Amino acid sequence: MISVNDLRTGLTIEVDGELMSVIEFLHVKPGKGAAFVRTKLKNIKTGAVREVTFRAGEKVNRAHIETKDMQYLYRSGDEFTFMDTESYEQLTLSAENLGDAPKWLKDNMTIGIQFYQGQAIGVDLPTFVELAVVQTEPGVRGDTVSGATKPATLETGVVVQVPLFVNEGDVIRVDTRTGEYLSRV
Repeated sequence: MISVNDLRTGLTIEVDGELMSVIEFLHVKPGKGAAFVRTKLKNIKTGAVREVTFRAGEKVNRAHIETKDMQYLYRSGDEFTFMDTESYEQLTLSAENLGDAPKWLKDNMTIGIQFYQGQAIGVDLPTFVELAVVQTEPGVRGDTVSGATKPATLETGVVVQVPLFVNEGDVIRVDTRTGEYLSRV
């Protein structure tokens, strides 16, 4: 049990039997009345976001999440197979368990799989991934509009906006949180 006064962004807690991740929190001390903590919580299983207000000093259960490094092996339909890098055990997860992760997964990539009470509940993708551009329009010579972009299809099938100087075969770094182009590698 932890006090709601100790909540931090990214912390995982149990609220009403559901596993929730803290997105935002704000300690409020009004001039009149008792202090309280206003939070924005994301349900880990459904992805739904809800606002919850706690009285200051109230206790909540902290969820103990274990993260294991696992290597992505292959995809079979809507199922993705991973291998534990220590025990070599294999784990198969469905696309719905992975959320947005499949569009960034490359063969043999190592990612963190989150477990709660022995059940896989989510993934920890690296913040940045390096992927090859497989299809994009060539940049037009003389088209030097500041900040101009074009769509590019990456090796995993995801389409991102890239600057005009990026060509097919280039390897680019992409932010997995926003899906934005960062740099050419």
